Amino acid sequence: MEEQKMTFTEAYLQEYKHGIGTFTEKMPKIAHHFNAFTEAAFEAGELSEKEKQLIALGISVVAQDEYCMIYHTKGCIDQGASEKEIMEACGVSAAFGGGAAMSQAVTLVQEAYQELQNLQH
Repeated sequence: MEEQKMTFTEAYLQEYKHGIGTFTEKMPKIAHHFNAFTEAAFEAGELSEKEKQLIALGISVVAQDEYCMIYHTKGCIDQGASEKEIMEACGVSAAFGGGAAMSQAVTLVQEAYQELQNLQH
């Protein structure tokens, strides 16, 4: 049986999942409260879940947090955001974060989007 090679994006998501699992084992109370807070923050309210994922993506681009960029690119896709909506959010973050934010948007976010789209098909 032939093994499938994991994409860069899949490897990053797997690494994060493993890391959060280890942290949860070591610090269950903190992990529980963090997860509960995060879940509440991303629930639909006046803003939709998709809008909240787009905001989180923009913040992660400005913060240059690669794990969050990939995680929230996936969140955007999962919530039905189009590639143009994702790129527009990145454009806004680049307007705020300058060249460093733009470099992340035109490399990491675009690569993650393409790899995640290919996994769904």
